Amino acid sequence: MALAPLIAAPTAVLVHLITVVPTAVIGAWLILGSRKGARWHRRLGYVFLGLMTVTAISTVFVRDLNDGAFSWIHLLIPLTLFGVAGGLYAARRHNVQRHRQAMLSLYLGALVVAGAFTLLPGRLLYRVLLG
Repeated sequence: MALAPLIAAPTAVLVHLITVVPTAVIGAWLILGSRKGARWHRRLGYVFLGLMTVTAISTVFVRDLNDGAFSWIHLLIPLTLFGVAGGLYAARRHNVQRHRQAMLSLYLGALVVAGAFTLLPGRLLYRVLLG
């Protein structure tokens, strides 16, 4: 593990990383370990959605992949924000099936799939964890 690339990373990247790590952990617990509809599920659900929102917004300022310009990964920003809003709307309407679908899609798409791309050679997390 090499921390030098992380220490030298821009502030936007650090904000993104600081919010995405707890989001991934909380999201996994909400999906796999929590009792659905319980008080802690709802409370941590709000934390999860807040962190996802900050993570998505911070991504606007992370542009190292394409020499300072937006890249294809930035297309996930509106999808993430719509997923957050849709999941919250469904939960408030007590539409459990739609809420479950929205949250699973959000977690898998915005965290698992997008997260996998951060481990490609040359990317920051690749350099920190594997390089």
